[in-house]
Amino acid sequence: MTNKNFDTCASFYLEGGAFMGRLVRLNTVLKTILKNHQYPQNVSSALAETTALAAVCSSMLKFNGLFTLQIQGNGPVSLLVTDVTADGKIRSCAKFDEKKLEQAKTLRKTQDIFEEVPHLVGGGYMALTVDEQNGQPPYQGVVDLQGKTLTELALRYFDKSEQIPTLLKLFIKRPEGESRSYMAGGIILQKIPLKGGKKSDITPEKINQTWEDAAAFIESLKEDEMLDANLSLKQILTRLFHQNNLEISGVKNFEFGCRCSREKLQKTLSGFSPAEIEEMCDNEGNIEATCHFCSQKYSFKKTELVNEQKNLQ
Repeated sequence: MTNKNFDTCASFYLEGGAFMGRLVRLNTVLKTILKNHQYPQNVSSALAETTALAAVCSSMLKFNGLFTLQIQGNGPVSLLVTDVTADGKIRSCAKFDEKKLEQAKTLRKTQDIFEEVPHLVGGGYMALTVDEQNGQPPYQGVVDLQGKTLTELALRYFDKSEQIPTLLKLFIKRPEGESRSYMAGGIILQKIPLKGGKKSDITPEKINQTWEDAAAFIESLKEDEMLDANLSLKQILTRLFHQNNLEISGVKNFEFGCRCSREKLQKTLSGFSPAEIEEMCDNEGNIEATCHFCSQKYSFKKTELVNEQKNLQ
């Protein structure tokens, strides 16, 4: 049963627009993504948290195309990627080496422990990309992976790439017992430069005090409260910031959505050379391909791809 308190993002301002924030909670989106993949629980956990971070970060931006969060490293989990469209459709996938994952668990003695994302990914980088899909080059910010948690990795990005004072806290509720259901979310707050955003006549002292208070309030927010299915986003924000002239400016919904199609994949495969196509074929001259994001399987005959190549010439 869908809960209207989840798979949503609330946009909010404090103190007349001196601070801008977002509160995101995901449930059904994660269920759909992780059901498609059936990853090991450690990988599912890392992907669920990465998906929540992508939803939070994308919600802070104005764009018409596609936002992508990619974490790539040299660890047992070599890739975590989530993209979010402007209308809130989310898809995610991971790449991992199951043998290395088991070896790492044995070495670290973490067989029954959910490890943090940085431990699984190892050394590498995190990239946030906005592609307006209008023919112009995408904008991309990249930062190396330094931190003990995904929250720390993201805060490092905001410090190094955007240089905007940022508070961020991510939450994830992992399966209990036989359940494989995940819930995740995050809250972010940023100071608005005086030249942008809404006009604010509060003093610098008031701004500093509000920032210190907000940091304490966000830190006090616990997983059980953040992911309480009976609490609305408005109720959570009111509990945190009712003394800071809270203004909730809108709510955006998220849903799973994959953009793969047989036509797109056929065009991609047709771009390979005849020799490469021949190598991909089975004994009957067919090629099987699976979408990394939704696990949809597609089948092509070699003759289809050859004819497509002729049409493109």
